[in-house]
Amino acid sequence: MSEVTLRINGTDHTLDAPSDMPLLWALRDILNLTGTKYSCGIGTCGTCTVLVNGIPVHSCVMPAVGAAGAEITTIEGLDPTGNHPVQRAWNDEDVPQCGYCQGGQILAASALIARNPDPSNDDIDNAMSVVLCRCGTYPRIRKAIKRAAHYVSAQGDDA
Repeated sequence: MSEVTLRINGTDHTLDAPSDMPLLWALRDILNLTGTKYSCGIGTCGTCTVLVNGIPVHSCVMPAVGAAGAEITTIEGLDPTGNHPVQRAWNDEDVPQCGYCQGGQILAASALIARNPDPSNDDIDNAMSVVLCRCGTYPRIRKAIKRAAHYVSAQGDDA
């Protein structure tokens, strides 16, 4: 066991965890932040995506100790009221079908909008390829990202 301090959703958490524990399990099992989902466990599906310093990361393959000193954002911390432009667009476009991948999808989309406020379809497809949707809601995902970008440009919101 080793002690690690993680800054998650703006709050510091000091944990005792095995040095090889993936960030996913520190979030879910120790901190009870269960919005980050487990699926493949090998970093290919993206369901476990969180933001580490604003960059989408597969938390199932990142050791928790590797995130020390970074700002980690989970789906619970993006905007707890659901008022982030991407969250609003997701609801407006009725994106979720089963919803299992949505936390990772929304975080990846928010990172895209933050770095590219007017993404093309190719930009969206490339950025969103890090999170798989087994239900195939990709056309709605793309439409929601375009809408979120519009919200940001129309309202001057930070994504």
